[in-house]
Amino acid sequence: MRFSERRKNFRAILNGDRCIHPGSVADPMTARVTQDAGFEIGIFAGSVASMAVLAAPDLIVLTLSEFADQARRISRACDLPLLVDADHGYGNALNVRRTVEELEMAGVAALSIEDTVLPNPYGSGGKASLISLEEGIGKMKAALDARTDPDLAIAGRTSAAGIAGVDEAIRRATAYETAGVDALFLVGVKNREDLETIAAELTAPIILGSASREMMDRDWLATLGVKICLQGHKVHAAALQAFMTAQTALANGTHPDDLENVASGGTMKKFMRDDAYDAWTNAFLEDD
Repeated sequence: MRFSERRKNFRAILNGDRCIHPGSVADPMTARVTQDAGFEIGIFAGSVASMAVLAAPDLIVLTLSEFADQARRISRACDLPLLVDADHGYGNALNVRRTVEELEMAGVAALSIEDTVLPNPYGSGGKASLISLEEGIGKMKAALDARTDPDLAIAGRTSAAGIAGVDEAIRRATAYETAGVDALFLVGVKNREDLETIAAELTAPIILGSASREMMDRDWLATLGVKICLQGHKVHAAALQAFMTAQTALANGTHPDDLENVASGGTMKKFMRDDAYDAWTNAFLEDD
């Protein structure tokens, strides 16, 4: 599937009347598994990228080129439309332009640019803060201006609800909507009442991050214009625990044949596309 078709499929979700959960992905293999599991879109988060590429916490030590390279590998591996968390665009509005250019070429279907001050400045104590609204608007306009494929979706992301309150979240979200973003990505909304208050002021599709369990009612979310609701990224912690358990067992003398919960050889071949490589080998590396 060509990238433009994936982007059209993503936009169909933004323009639809449902709310879906995206599957969190970290690399080509997890993206293929995610698509096979039935998810309609994948999300590649900055925190997951930092974990997968650097084994580092989400402190913006990952570079744009590292992030874009991993997104490109994921996009190459399967047809899953990919939403990526492009953080603050890796700098000012000019850096945002470069970020959009690189991620569009990497094949992503959608990306979000946020208005948080990143990385954490000296003396912040790790406390999150917001850039000025004017700078945030400039970043959104730069992102929109940089794309060359009009089907690429740009989401304006704000954590204002959790940092500065509902009124500030509305002020920023409506400003980014006016700037022309294709969706609003809301993070830090604390409860249903706050979400209802914010959503009532918006017309653009909503992507909801860091939603609590009591907010994850997709039918209710759909009535508010929420098209995508993140489930977090615990699947990667589950995968890490499984790897730790198996590796520790081997280190302690367990025979490989006695490991539990092991994917079959057929499963491994399926997700590595063994049949396709066999066909290509026969077609291009064997005599007629």
